[in-house]
Amino acid sequence: MNEAVLTGLQYYGAIAATIAALLVSLDLGRRWTGYAMVVFVTSSLALIVWGFLQPDSEGIGMQNVVLLVINGVGVWRYLLSPHRKDAAGDRPHEPAPVA
Repeated sequence: MNEAVLTGLQYYGAIAATIAALLVSLDLGRRWTGYAMVVFVTSSLALIVWGFLQPDSEGIGMQNVVLLVINGVGVWRYLLSPHRKDAAGDRPHEPAPVA
């Protein structure tokens, strides 16, 4: 595969995972976390392709096969499941009242 395409996949995967991790860490609510999981899925897909086509990078490819499954569970739980705990989905958690 073209070296520029492989480099693009590698950097997209890294940047997308970083953005998704930032979204999760901001705790903006279930819907935003679900969107972050979708970004994680695209990151995993890019790094799977890169990992198996780039010499000596199969470990990253295998790691992202597992992460793809985990991220798919996250997409299901946060965006697709009919049994989501917060139906509104986009409100951040309210802080506990101080006694």
